[in-house]
Amino acid sequence: MTNKSAVAEKLENYLEKYQTCRAHTWVLCEPLEQDDYNLQAIAETSPVKWHLAHTTWFFETFILAKLEDNFKPFHPAFHHLFNSYYNGVGKPFIRRNRHLLSRPTVDTVYSYRENVDEKIKNLLKHNSKLSDHQREWLLFRLALGIHHEQQHQELILTDLKYNFFQNPLLPRYQTKAPKINHNITSPALRFIEFPGGKTTIGYEDKGFSFDNEKPHHEISLPPFSLSNRLVLNHEYLAFIEDKGYQKPGLWLADGWESICRSGINKPLYWFQKNHEWYEYTLYGSMPLSMESPVCHISYYEADAYARWAGYRIPTEQEWEFVAKRYSHLIDGSPHSPYHPLPQINGYEINHLFNHCWQWTLSAYLPYPKFKPFIDEVGEYNGKFMCNQMVLRGGSCLTPHDHIRPTYRNFFYPKDRWQMTGIRLAS
Repeated sequence: MTNKSAVAEKLENYLEKYQTCRAHTWVLCEPLEQDDYNLQAIAETSPVKWHLAHTTWFFETFILAKLEDNFKPFHPAFHHLFNSYYNGVGKPFIRRNRHLLSRPTVDTVYSYRENVDEKIKNLLKHNSKLSDHQREWLLFRLALGIHHEQQHQELILTDLKYNFFQNPLLPRYQTKAPKINHNITSPALRFIEFPGGKTTIGYEDKGFSFDNEKPHHEISLPPFSLSNRLVLNHEYLAFIEDKGYQKPGLWLADGWESICRSGINKPLYWFQKNHEWYEYTLYGSMPLSMESPVCHISYYEADAYARWAGYRIPTEQEWEFVAKRYSHLIDGSPHSPYHPLPQINGYEINHLFNHCWQWTLSAYLPYPKFKPFIDEVGEYNGKFMCNQMVLRGGSCLTPHDHIRPTYRNFFYPKDRWQMTGIRLAS
């Protein structure tokens, strides 16, 4: 088989991957009413309609506009309206004003998606017109676009949850909640010792990875211990009852200022009713499951809790060192519940993947000899390497085939609307 035909075959296989990914976004929107699509409570939580359009804009702007003969955009104004932060290709629409875009309508956005999907399909089916170099270029951009859409699939759920929470009716995204056994007792918290030593950090395989996961490089780790599971709700409740939010000695200066200014004194989505604790979820409000991992915690809260408990949170290098040894625990199910649940599985270490994103002590910075993606997509990750912290592991809302041990997520220390939890280290 020639190199040319091998690349052509890969492109044909990518058509199925593309269609599967795009179809899943549609499935996520099935429970929504028309009025739900344009909600945006804060600048960080974009409307569902914007996510649908932006992910389509990505394929149109970074693939079709470059390769399609006689390219014409679906609508010339969309190039501005649905640009997130790519200043190299034009001026983005103001982020905090995305909810003001009542037009185009939801129906028009779906037509936009169908139009671009058909053009991508035609491009892949008739790739014989392309050179080998163009095919390789197209393969990379398709993979990037699919992983980009998977990121937005998770954001659709986390953003919608925050936006719904502003409504006193506490709407349900899903009406059939998973059954939670409140009599489950999770494994006792214990620490697993790791010898450290020389190890390789970063992505080494031939498949897709983001630029911020590379290049792989050797480091030397001192010996360390990592907790066998995440911090649970009843453990975090003990921190609250011990007045952890009122003790400035537990908090970083920025964290103390942040909670004093905002009045935060419990995890996002926790509330009390008749002296009982409840938690708002995508299934509506539910009694707080004491044996479930605590989530929607800021970096500041994670750091303060760890200090209160007498430990710390791990570095991203420590976390990856362990995760690569337990990568077989990545959950292969595409139908995970939309909330972290109690887990008893007999594993030595639990909750590494698919439960909560786990804060690390590591600032989001480039690896040695980091090189961003070339051309316009070089703005994807590198320009955000300032004032943010790294999270690892994925959550129950992360697409199941989007998680890997080297994946580096990143958020500002105050952020809580993502499904973020706490793992301890020492």
